[in-house]
Amino acid sequence: MWDIFLGSKRSLDWCVQFWPVLVLSFVCALVATWLCKAIALRFNIVDEPDNLVKTHKKPVAYLGGIGVLAGFIVGALCGIYLIRGQTVLSDVMRWFFGIIAGATIACFVGLIDDLLDISPTKKMLGQVVAASTLIFAGIWPDLSEIVKSLGWQTMSDNTEIVIGIPIVIFFVLGATNSLNLLDGLDGLCGGVTVIITVGMLILAVRRSTYVFSSERGDVARVIICLALVGGVCGFLPFNRHPAKIFMGDAGSMMLGFVSAALMMLLARIVPRWWIASIVVFGLPILDTGTALLRRFINKRPLFVSDRGHIYDQMIDRGISLNRTVGICYVLAGLYASLGILTSMIQTRYAFFVCVLIFLVSFLVVWWMGFLKMEGLRGAIHKKDDTDKTRS
Repeated sequence: MWDIFLGSKRSLDWCVQFWPVLVLSFVCALVATWLCKAIALRFNIVDEPDNLVKTHKKPVAYLGGIGVLAGFIVGALCGIYLIRGQTVLSDVMRWFFGIIAGATIACFVGLIDDLLDISPTKKMLGQVVAASTLIFAGIWPDLSEIVKSLGWQTMSDNTEIVIGIPIVIFFVLGATNSLNLLDGLDGLCGGVTVIITVGMLILAVRRSTYVFSSERGDVARVIICLALVGGVCGFLPFNRHPAKIFMGDAGSMMLGFVSAALMMLLARIVPRWWIASIVVFGLPILDTGTALLRRFINKRPLFVSDRGHIYDQMIDRGISLNRTVGICYVLAGLYASLGILTSMIQTRYAFFVCVLIFLVSFLVVWWMGFLKMEGLRGAIHKKDDTDKTRS
């Protein structure tokens, strides 16, 4: 069974050398989050409750996203140091710095939104700028592999770039806003991101044992995953209920950007790995899809905050906060497991499995009544703005 799960091209020993990435990112994020909490309280950079969307009982410090970013950057730089002297193409090194730059831009765009409450259009423009760092770093889907798997003629490099650019932007916008919407309960967004990233890490490790190829960026995928897991884990002790600090849009947008970057890195190889990564990211997709579909069905503004997310509806139905977060962790783990299993089948079947998984997911959501709007679930935020983070 183990031989079926892993390939024979490379042993797992090669991953062990990157343990300092996980440790340093965790320690740095832990210290940085503590400092950010102190700074936020000192200068009154806090999230005020409003009894509608932001239901915490008292003001809570912001800036947690800066702590996560600090841990992630230190971890990624540690990984770059560890691979010095190895035969790694300059393209792969460019990927590292492109992702670091994009994560920094996404984080600071979110920070500006936390502090100044910028318009959705300006926030989306900032996300597009962050996505451009991936494009300049050469991170976009290898569409030639998809074309090849469908038996079509190979497309030119220029055509691949023209088609790949909007795909990158779409994934960055989708992932950043999906995790932003999921950031609604103490420990929820961070914990789900850890589970998703561990799923991506398993995909990256599995892929590396099947095909040995530095050109494909196996090292980059593993290091980015470890740096993100360590950074978020360093933040989570301060964000567990009752939260002492929130990551804010700065954190959720940064996490969404790096998740999108990982999906794009996995899209540079055989298509089934890309499809598998989308399934791994399934819970944020389900929650965002449910929110938008519910608002559309009930003729409510699509981009105005309410308390109708899946986790909000669990709370409204009498499930405790900690149990709700735990259920979401289980669901995230289920999607991650399904994504890993999807990577084990042929591409032409993987696509249909992905569609089936999300079709069944939305049917369950409909059956459980999560598409209805009533009571607190229909409460709309007074400001005409996109959903604001609450934890």
